[in-house]
Amino acid sequence: MNDVLNLNEHMRLHVVGVGGPGMSAIATCLVQMGHEVSGSDIKNSDVIDRLSGLGIQVNIGHDKSVVHGCDAVTASTAIPRSNIELVEAEQSGVRVLTRAAMLASICAMRPSIAVAGTHGKTTTTSLLVRIFAEAGLDPNFVVGGDVLDEGVGARWTGAAWTIVEADESDGTHLELPLAASILTNVDADHLDQYGDLQGVASGFQQYLSGIQGPVVVCIDDPLIAGMQTPIHTITYGFSSDAKFQCHSIEATNGETSFSITLNDPTISLKDLEVRMSLRGRHNVLNVTGAIAMAVTLGVDPQVAIVAVAKFGGVGRRFEIIGNVDGITFVDDYAHLPQEISAVMSAAKTSDDRWSRVVAVFQPNRYHRMAIMSDEYADAFVDADVVVVTDIYASGTKKIEGVTGRLVVDAITQAHPDCEVLWHAERETLAEFVNQVVRDGDVCISMGCGDVEFLPREILNLRSGGQNS
Repeated sequence: MNDVLNLNEHMRLHVVGVGGPGMSAIATCLVQMGHEVSGSDIKNSDVIDRLSGLGIQVNIGHDKSVVHGCDAVTASTAIPRSNIELVEAEQSGVRVLTRAAMLASICAMRPSIAVAGTHGKTTTTSLLVRIFAEAGLDPNFVVGGDVLDEGVGARWTGAAWTIVEADESDGTHLELPLAASILTNVDADHLDQYGDLQGVASGFQQYLSGIQGPVVVCIDDPLIAGMQTPIHTITYGFSSDAKFQCHSIEATNGETSFSITLNDPTISLKDLEVRMSLRGRHNVLNVTGAIAMAVTLGVDPQVAIVAVAKFGGVGRRFEIIGNVDGITFVDDYAHLPQEISAVMSAAKTSDDRWSRVVAVFQPNRYHRMAIMSDEYADAFVDADVVVVTDIYASGTKKIEGVTGRLVVDAITQAHPDCEVLWHAERETLAEFVNQVVRDGDVCISMGCGDVEFLPREILNLRSGGQNS
């Protein structure tokens, strides 16, 4: 916490890699606070255009002179310390902060509520923002993806509460000064950071111990259930032991309805009847967690229900990109086994009457696949066809012998009858998948790399290039 800036004082701040989702959110909050903000990135994008519209001076390419006169410079862990702007800042005596430290500085400005966990953070954080907005609280927020209702992933309003997504990938969640938190689940990921699943769990255990106010946790998760939680813990889940218990799910007309029972004899509150446009049991849990936190902090439950019904979702979370020739194209950020399984289940159990679920998966990071490719064996059981392409590096170094084929092998060994297709070349993936899909299919592309562009590439092929 030593690196926390006093953002009550006007500052000149520079953000390296400002076009990334995490850093653009930071820059957005800083400029809306009234600070003089600049940034740099290696290429132009819609995000850069949006930031420029906020008054942020963005340089394309890196130039060490841009840090001169700054009070502080910040960059994500994806930016190497050898970056010329960071080197110049350090040599010039300008404070250099990690993204975690800058986010901690933002959190220190107001009581902050965080959403942490391996899956569901972005959706749950966005839901909480929507609920607080519906309650007239107009919260500050920093989310890992664009909230479709808001059109942005961050905003500083100066309101009483700040809502943030707490990322565990680099230990950011352990650095934030927080008044309250939701913990969605604990699963194996970022093993290069934590070593093993127990290391991940220990990190979240440490995280919970530092929260001063309400802690809302999913009791369905076995690792969370086994944790020592603070005395002010509120539980949610399908379990009858949960204080906020969700049940009675029904899917109709592309919507999901369910009930929440408040198992607390000291509170006389009837079951909450919830409707949402989100699909899947995992999103029932996300909504229940967000409602549990909001109600705990004094939001009227009926206001929370109205907010959920209005919630339009989050970019790249079962986002329907288009429909052509009777084929529905969906994009989703899912890249871990449990996430993929949840998305497949949501598609299979929906009432959309899709004849086949076609999953297209782009594995992410060489070291992740080297360690846990076998864990994808059962992730696609609800898919009718699985297409796997090669690994998207995300800045990781190639490991000899580690390819997307490891995922193919894991699935086929566990499920010999499953139709799994291997197409390594990303450049021709759209043409390949275009030959696989047919009328009545839902085609879901999944991963956190450039596979997000695949649905539009196929739609473009089918329109004869008229959508380009």
